[in-house]
Amino acid sequence: MNGSAAGLAGSVVDAARREAEAAAQAAGVEIRPATLGTVQAVQEIVGTVWGPAQRLQANLLMAMAHAGGTVAAAVRGDEPVGACVGFLGWDGGVHLHSHMVAVRAGARARGVGYALKLWQRAVCLEQGIAEIRWTFDPMVRRNASFNLVKLGARVVDYRPDFYGEMDDIVNAGDHSDRFEVSWLLGSDDVAAALLGTPAAVHGSEGLVALPEDYDTLRREDPPAARRWREQVRVQLARHWDAGLRPGWASSGEGYVFRPAESDGGQWARG
Repeated sequence: MNGSAAGLAGSVVDAARREAEAAAQAAGVEIRPATLGTVQAVQEIVGTVWGPAQRLQANLLMAMAHAGGTVAAAVRGDEPVGACVGFLGWDGGVHLHSHMVAVRAGARARGVGYALKLWQRAVCLEQGIAEIRWTFDPMVRRNASFNLVKLGARVVDYRPDFYGEMDDIVNAGDHSDRFEVSWLLGSDDVAAALLGTPAAVHGSEGLVALPEDYDTLRREDPPAARRWREQVRVQLARHWDAGLRPGWASSGEGYVFRPAESDGGQWARG
């Protein structure tokens, strides 16, 4: 790497570290990478959010952390309130796959998940990794808004029943449909999103509305949740097969779609 490139990389990494530190401070947490002393906190959060059967083995988490994965706990005082688990992948290019970001129910909507994501971003940029990917349930409004607007990630694939039948306390009995997103860590869109000025969605091809709170709906009225799921998955598949790609509607009601080629070629993997 030549001197100017090294300087530019250094400035980007330094800025990412500062942004991650500021996000953690705003959320009132400390991000602690997994060690023998902290891996139990990661296990506790995963088990609390998704149920005891999903609690990951301590030796697996330590192996992932040792190999360079992003395994960490967000701790407020002495209490773990969030955790993340990520590992490297190479399908379509080297990237971090962020498998889990979990936040205890009482700590949600306080910036903990955002702080964990920005910590992952800073670690990746420090190691020369320019992309993070993950999947999320397209039915959940708050996750869609967080991923596509707050973070500036882009949907690159639609995967119906991606995980097959799931047995955790959140998803049991439901389809495991997922959007896969790509977070291009140094892109203009991500920079704008982190500044609170995300790019607007133009050229929409209709709205695919979502229920206001799908998580509550599937707990309290499973038949209604299943009807919503079937209705939305038909619409998503139709738009996707037509070459359209989703953005988050400014109304906050759901997705609007636009042609893949309208976005400068950044939909190529979808």
